Amino acid sequence: MRILVTNDDGIDSPGLHALAAMAVRQGHDVVIAAPAREASGAGSSLTGVEADGRIATETRAALFADVPTYAVSASPAFIALMATRGAYGPEPDVVLSGINRGPNTGAAVLHSGTVGAAFTAVANGCRAMAVSLDVPFRATSGEPEERWDTAAEVAGDLLPLLAPGFVLNVNVPNLDAGDLRGIRRATLAQFGTVQMVLMEQGHGYVRMSLEQSDHGAEPGSDDAWLLDGYVAVTPIRPPHEARDVLLPGLVDTAGEHVGG
Repeated sequence: MRILVTNDDGIDSPGLHALAAMAVRQGHDVVIAAPAREASGAGSSLTGVEADGRIATETRAALFADVPTYAVSASPAFIALMATRGAYGPEPDVVLSGINRGPNTGAAVLHSGTVGAAFTAVANGCRAMAVSLDVPFRATSGEPEERWDTAAEVAGDLLPLLAPGFVLNVNVPNLDAGDLRGIRRATLAQFGTVQMVLMEQGHGYVRMSLEQSDHGAEPGSDDAWLLDGYVAVTPIRPPHEARDVLLPGLVDTAGEHVGG
């Protein structure tokens, strides 16, 4: 398969490199295109740094033999969109986004640049997976070693499950592969592990921060399985029409009044 590997942590992220290495080992036709700088929280935004209408793109020395590698001054979703238009060679069959530093669980996936790239890929005809590792957003001394290779191995095992029309959102515990308790299909938690909170408010400014949520994990949710040492896998779709919502008095596409 032709695979684009991207992320929202930036071109120098070890998670990106581990995910690309897995795709190369499996023998796929791989291209790497990722933000030149961290773009966490970018969601599905289509933003980029333009000069004369051109998105700034730097060709990097290949991380792997014969794998074109690009640092792009754009959001992950914009990179995925450009890839589907042939910006980095043949259009990809699959977009692998990650491996994100920190989990992407619950309704908070709406804001994730990792998931946003995958959403955009699916909306443009690709299959896609978003992969995240349950480690702190910013590494500090004394934290456990980051098991990027574990998450990459899991992603490789799950590739056959990809199909058009949905994103496979994968959250992996920060454990050695042999210590994982298994893989479980999970619901999206109502909140998600990570929340944006107001830290400070003053004259002319506010200060926000990403914090680990202390709410109890809902049984069967991605948060709950992840906390129990399981890989949490959730198929999610890009925004689509809410057909079950009634709008009383309005006319539908067939010209008939519905809902009252």
